[in-house]
This record gives sequence, structure tokens and C-alpha cells, in this order.
Amino acid sequence: MSAHLVEVVITGHLGPSLIAALEGYDVVRRDDGTSSVTGMVSDQAELRALLAVFDGLNIEVVSVNRVTSA
Repeated sequence: MSAHLVEVVITGHLGPSLIAALEGYDVVRRDDGTSSVTGMVSDQAELRALLAVFDGLNIEVVSVNRVTSA
């Protein structure tokens, strides 16, 4: 896997300290009670590490989406 822009949608809203820990990712709170975490991942291992952060904090991942240009 080469580097790709990905969006991870999670249930709930993240606190300021966790947002700060996700350096390099854009975090957007959505009105529907979910949050979008978007950023570049260089490979599968980096994506798995990001998902492991959410899993370790018992944060539900709704979807993982590759962002493509229009």
C-alpha cells in the first residue's frame, strides 16, 4: 500500500488532548454525533496503528474510507 488520504469516521466527539495526540490528522465534529479523522497514512501498518488507538480507547469506528480526488 502506498500513501493514501484516509477518513476514519468514529462514534462520538474527541476531547482536546486526544485531538492533540492525533498530530497530522484533521478532526472534524459532525452534527450527527460522529467525528471524522482525516489524514495521510503511509502504509497498512500506520493505518492499523491509528485504528488500534481507537480500539484501545473503546472508540467505535463507523467506517474507514479512502479519500479520492474528484
